[in-house]
Amino acid sequence: MHLELVWSPSAGDVRQRYLQMAEGATIEQALRACPEFADQMPGLGAMKIGVWGRLMPLSTPLRDRDRIEVYRPLTVDPKESRRLRFRKSPERVASRHRPLGGKIGL
Repeated sequence: MHLELVWSPSAGDVRQRYLQMAEGATIEQALRACPEFADQMPGLGAMKIGVWGRLMPLSTPLRDRDRIEVYRPLTVDPKESRRLRFRKSPERVASRHRPLGGKIGL
């Protein structure tokens, strides 16, 4: 079965590997087959890992053409990041939606 493994060790750096595994392989077996993750095996349980954007346990069996994604922890809280951007330029962002009254037939 063909699998795709994607991870980002740092911001702006996305890495991708294609793996060939036997039918019924799990996420953990696929990560063990990738040399880049061989040194991270003890901490593997603490990592967030998903298949096609959904968090999954390491024991999840994979299907052909699955995309395994390894997520790194957030470095900044998204809410705090938004507050900091607003302090730099406190202009209000206008909505891009049209007002309802402008539709034909209303």
